[in-house]
Amino acid sequence: MATHRLWLVRHAQPLVAPGTCYGALDVLADPAATRAVAERLAAALPQRALVFHSTLQRCELLALDLQALRPDLASKPDARLREMDFGIWEGRTWADIGKPAIDAWTADFAYHAPGGGERLSAMLARVSLALHDARRQCTEEATQDVVWITHAGVARCVAWLLQAQEKKDQEGATPQPEDWPVAAPAWGEWEIRSLNGNPISS
Repeated sequence: MATHRLWLVRHAQPLVAPGTCYGALDVLADPAATRAVAERLAAALPQRALVFHSTLQRCELLALDLQALRPDLASKPDARLREMDFGIWEGRTWADIGKPAIDAWTADFAYHAPGGGERLSAMLARVSLALHDARRQCTEEATQDVVWITHAGVARCVAWLLQAQEKKDQEGATPQPEDWPVAAPAWGEWEIRSLNGNPISS
């Protein structure tokens, strides 16, 4: 039985000042770095892969560069693959946001909306639905590989959801800061996960 794989591809480095909070903020990624990522990805992806991208431009441009190199890998936009929305924190420095506001978020990590934006519980729900669809798409389209061109936050949500699926006692568990996945693909890198479990490779 073939393993159904999910490629979690992170966009190239964004053109934003270090220390800036950005999630839903639609910042541009470095164009030259984006093209370089597309070239490596075009060489790595198999035939018949299904490609989807976040609707933020740092992912959309990578999807377009990939399609220019591999016309067989036309990508479809999926807003569920967007990064977390940090509300009024977007575009501010983390130092300006301040420790009290960040502490209030981590004290109620799953349900507090940082900056009045998106709760982690809501983000997990949308990524969970996208995962469900990815499994269905593999079956309906007779393919092994689904590709998401996305963000670090989405990759961490996938890691949490697959871990919870493996450990039945964690079903319905509420994420806490101390057990939230820290690892995620670096800018312009990717990891490959089984849609039923652990990482296959990076």
